[in-house]
Amino acid sequence: MRKIVKVKARPGYLLELEFDDGIVGTVDLSPLAGRGVFAAWGEGKTFEQVHIGPSGELIWNDRIDLCPDALYFKVTGKKPEDVFPALRHDSARA
Repeated sequence: MRKIVKVKARPGYLLELEFDDGIVGTVDLSPLAGRGVFAAWGEGKTFEQVHIGPSGELIWNDRIDLCPDALYFKVTGKKPEDVFPALRHDSARA
């Protein structure tokens, strides 16, 4: 499991992230903005108040949290089975 070690909010619901393995990248969260619990990002400067939780996840006001692994996949373009080889299925056994 990856952990986020640095985060910086940018305009347009963008986040600059650095992970514990040194990977750095930007993720666009604008498709989530204004939808469901993510509507809170539009209240004042809530989006900019992002911080890193104890497990390396991102947290806003203890109401919203995002999994670091999901963000890692967005930044790197990798699939879960690329990061967690045990998820690969041997089609010959199916």
